[in-house]
This record gives sequence, C-alpha cells and structure tokens, in this order.
Amino acid sequence: MSDNKAYIVTLKDDTSDQEVESIKSKIKDLGGEITNEFSLIKGFAVKLPQIHADSLHKVNQIATVEEDKEVHTQ
Repeated sequence: MSDNKAYIVTLKDDTSDQEVESIKSKIKDLGGEITNEFSLIKGFAVKLPQIHADSLHKVNQIATVEEDKEVHTQ
C-alpha cells in the first residue's frame, strides 16, 4: 500500500535548468513521482511519501511545498 501524497512544488524564479533537474532527481530518489510539470511557473506536481515532503523544504531553490488538495470558494 502506498503512503504517497500529492504535493505542488514551486521553485524560485532564479532556479537554473540544471538545478531543476537535480531537484527532480532528488524527488525520484526519495521515492516520489513527478506527475505534471508546469510551464507558466517553475514547478511541478509530485506524489511523494509524506515523511519525505518535509525534507524538500530544506532545498534552497524550492520556494514552496504544499499538499495538493481541493480548494473551495464561497
């Protein structure tokens, strides 16, 4: 049974292409899967074991890591 959760990972604007590839490799090394890459912003959707999501906050070029969940308006 997989304990992977969905997250949205956004990168800082000045992140180089080489750093992007390194971050994607790190996510895969942590047991994650990149499910979608964004073109308007530097970032991607990932599925990752919850225990490893916090470690992404320590990566300098990552701006945010947020759980991907449904959002409601009133």
